[in-house]
Amino acid sequence: MLICFGLGYSAQHFVEIFAEKFDRIVGTVRSAERVSALNARPSGRLKALSFDGSSATPDLRSIIAEADAALVSIPPDENGDPALRACADDLAHAQRLRAIVYLSTIGIYGDRGGAWVDETTPPQPGAARSRERLAAEQAWLDFGARRGIAVAILRLAGIYGPGQNALVQIASGKARRIVKPGQVFNRIHVGDIAQAIDAAFTRRASGILNVADDEPTPPADPIAFAAQLLGVAPPPEIPFEQAAPTMSAMALSFWQECRRVRNDKLKRELGVSLRYPTYREGLRALFDERKT
Repeated sequence: MLICFGLGYSAQHFVEIFAEKFDRIVGTVRSAERVSALNARPSGRLKALSFDGSSATPDLRSIIAEADAALVSIPPDENGDPALRACADDLAHAQRLRAIVYLSTIGIYGDRGGAWVDETTPPQPGAARSRERLAAEQAWLDFGARRGIAVAILRLAGIYGPGQNALVQIASGKARRIVKPGQVFNRIHVGDIAQAIDAAFTRRASGILNVADDEPTPPADPIAFAAQLLGVAPPPEIPFEQAAPTMSAMALSFWQECRRVRNDKLKRELGVSLRYPTYREGLRALFDERKT
């Protein structure tokens, strides 16, 4: 049995692809409306429960006691990881729990001026949310060490996939081709995140692994490639200095950090072969799915 703390974009895709590997799957969401919507679906092994991040219901405590594996994708806050904060005792007494996968971010490396980083690179998070992620990573690793449970920390690059990609941005007219000399980003297709999670559970992996594609590239490149696939002109280039005043604080913080992320450990220790090693394979597959 699998418990998912948080059924966000990545966790839900994992469940959709690998549901057959579990007898039961229970996932938490915040709103009663989403609980009802998920539980009303006619097929699948997934059952949804409400979890507000502050206290565990009796139903949630009962599920934790039966869980063999846990996938954690709830963002932490200034007070720590919500699942650990509310459910630490229940998790500590879960006799069947053998593997935990925690979804984190490559943002914990901070700005490296475009230099390469790997799992041995000391973190230097700049943004508050990245510092909170790093603290949550350590809290889960410490929990696993105390309880003898395998905890894999998957540090995810920029996520894209169905419904969330440059093709959608172009088609909606919301794409912007922002140019900042020297800026590069790693990305990762949600399908490759799913197979990384599966491999971590299958191998009961422990420790930190980067989940990123093979080719960090300028942010405007996927936009231009998506336009080419769609047979339309790409949006005009916009200098970063011109775009920056219109960005949210969160978006601006992404652009203020630049690094290249290595994924060798993911391939070597988990045996993962990326289905979408660059944005080109990922966007082409998404484009082909649009036509079927």
